[in-house]
Amino acid sequence: MNDEGHEAMDMQAAADRADEILDEVLNEIKPPLQWAHGPTSVGRCDVSRMRVVMTVVSFERRGSFLGIVDRYWRDTGYRIKSVNKDVEFPAIYARTPDGFGVSLSFGGAGQAFFEADSPCVEKSEVAESTTPPNGPAYEGVYPLPRPTIRSPFWSAGAP
Repeated sequence: MNDEGHEAMDMQAAADRADEILDEVLNEIKPPLQWAHGPTSVGRCDVSRMRVVMTVVSFERRGSFLGIVDRYWRDTGYRIKSVNKDVEFPAIYARTPDGFGVSLSFGGAGQAFFEADSPCVEKSEVAESTTPPNGPAYEGVYPLPRPTIRSPFWSAGAP
């Protein structure tokens, strides 16, 4: 992030910052999860990056998973904007001190999605993320498959 604020940040710099935000939260989750890159979305003046969790997070482990992320984001100075306490599709939405939106949401088959969205920045080309995925890359596969990676901890049926 440069000292001049968002006005001087272009879409590529914003995408790099979004990658950093996602890398940081995924590095906090222990034991580690396998994940793949979701689509990069470019709007009129914003960009978003997505990470799709390929590890099965069991229904019984979702609360722990959400708790780790919620605690990390609060400890990092993120403002929690809202929490969806839906039993099947819970989610957390937050904002970073530098104005990025970030979310963790659960979709079908218990698949977790992390997304980081930039504030409005200068238009530019945006390259794909250079962060290597933690697991198979699924290059050219869209939509990504449902989670299939079993974890002794995250996929366990009983807490």
